[in-house]
Amino acid sequence: MRSMPEDAHEVYRRYLSAVVLHGQASAAAVGLGATDLYAINVLQLSGPMTSGRLAALTGLTTGATTRLIDRLERAGHVRRVPDPADRRKVVIEHVSRPIGLDEAVDPARQKVGEILAGYSPDQLATLFDYFRRAARAYQEATEELRTADDNG
Repeated sequence: MRSMPEDAHEVYRRYLSAVVLHGQASAAAVGLGATDLYAINVLQLSGPMTSGRLAALTGLTTGATTRLIDRLERAGHVRRVPDPADRRKVVIEHVSRPIGLDEAVDPARQKVGEILAGYSPDQLATLFDYFRRAARAYQEATEELRTADDNG
């Protein structure tokens, strides 16, 4: 295994903190809570889902998820629709992005784009391979933590 920089752990923690803090600031810039913006992102990426599935993916209780959906529905970002596979169920689907979100995140996109422009195609392939694989690893680790918490 290649040797890691001595400060690798700290560098990575600073990176993750910066991403989380930027997400919170972006949400606040468009008048949302961070969890609300995260839920919109989950729905955009995963498609329509039941409120129970949204609760599982956000880590919220069912009551908190209902309040989240109510807020997002009032703001016009999501809607409740009958499940096409089982009309007794309701699914939540994404309707719109928050107004001003692109403007809020554009400075970071530009700065990161400038950084990425300095990498070769092979380096970019490695970075995006890492992003895909790390996302799955974090999702799996999150499920493990939640399962342990449920059993514990």
